[in-house]
Amino acid sequence: MYDFVVVGCGPAGSRFARRAAERGRDVLAFEQGEIGKPLACSGHVSTDIWDYTPEGARDRLLQNVVYGARFHLGGPRGDPPGDPRRNGHAASVADGDARTSSADARTTTYPFYKDEQVSNVIDRVGLDKELADAAREAGADVRENHTVVGVEERPDRVRVEVKGPDGVETHEARMVAGCDGPKSRVRRELDMPEPDELLHGVLGFSDEDDDTDFVDVHLTVPDFFAWRIPRGDAGVEYGLATPPSADVRERFDRFTADYGVETDHRCSGLIPVGPPESVTSERAFLIGDAAAQTKPFTGGGILYGMTAANHAASEIDPRRPGSLADYEDAWRDDLEREIELGHWLRRAYSLPEPVQRAGLRALSGEIGVHMDRPTSLFSVDQLKSLLRG
Repeated sequence: MYDFVVVGCGPAGSRFARRAAERGRDVLAFEQGEIGKPLACSGHVSTDIWDYTPEGARDRLLQNVVYGARFHLGGPRGDPPGDPRRNGHAASVADGDARTSSADARTTTYPFYKDEQVSNVIDRVGLDKELADAAREAGADVRENHTVVGVEERPDRVRVEVKGPDGVETHEARMVAGCDGPKSRVRRELDMPEPDELLHGVLGFSDEDDDTDFVDVHLTVPDFFAWRIPRGDAGVEYGLATPPSADVRERFDRFTADYGVETDHRCSGLIPVGPPESVTSERAFLIGDAAAQTKPFTGGGILYGMTAANHAASEIDPRRPGSLADYEDAWRDDLEREIELGHWLRRAYSLPEPVQRAGLRALSGEIGVHMDRPTSLFSVDQLKSLLRG
């Protein structure tokens, strides 16, 4: 009998499998298809990602470096192209005022930036493969093309039914880790609580070469935003997310048409927002998107999921079900405040435009915040940045 069966080998699942195996646990992990595919997640991450990857991964995965973001209150039409900085990271208009196109006042642009790297753009499929290989090297048994079709909790174990290339198999473990995304099979099979909300995200890629170091964020999508991310010679990523609606793909088509591009390699997926009150049961626990351990203001969950995976590996003893409560406490102590503040930031996306403009104008310029930690808005570094402004 295994200590853990891990369902899903995205970043959260592979990170947990690796860390648990390194602690001497007997780990069996399943991915329903090829690891990393189909792509359903942006590859724009904070530089903290390299703390979770094998040695040398940055050289293999890095596509571009980012120093800041341009926030737009309108679409791309009418916005002057190019970098909003002057002399390094100064705004392109004197006194820090935002640029306004004469064609459309709604296209006001507000730059936010640092003198050091804010984030990196990476090979997202390659990241999953790197993390899964690291789990294998640590001793976890990672199997691709195996779809979990049933999960049953018993007083002393869990039974997991898996459909693989050779038919249906049954495996037993002391516990099961649900790392299987927004529509988690583990969560549904065990009737565990659902996330508060699911957004619908759409991504597409153009073949433009763009190694500029700013991303573009458009606050033009109801309750969320659209984005453009330069990926060096890997092209440009365009995307948006919104509460599920019939027009999400139409909105994406209009967004890319306004940029004057055609995209291929499109993909879409659900983004969970708002973790439920509990992400554990008697012998099961959820990590990552399955637990809605994501940033409400961006939808990103790679770092939060791997952070929670670390807590799960260190706190959960497969022979002691009571240790699941220790995992709940640990990850919430680390991330719950960040998630709550993230909800408040997201509310700003739906404020009246004059209020948005006033807030962006007041805060734009050099920043001292960390893209994964909203609490850094109250940091000494951010205070210094505001005073310099």
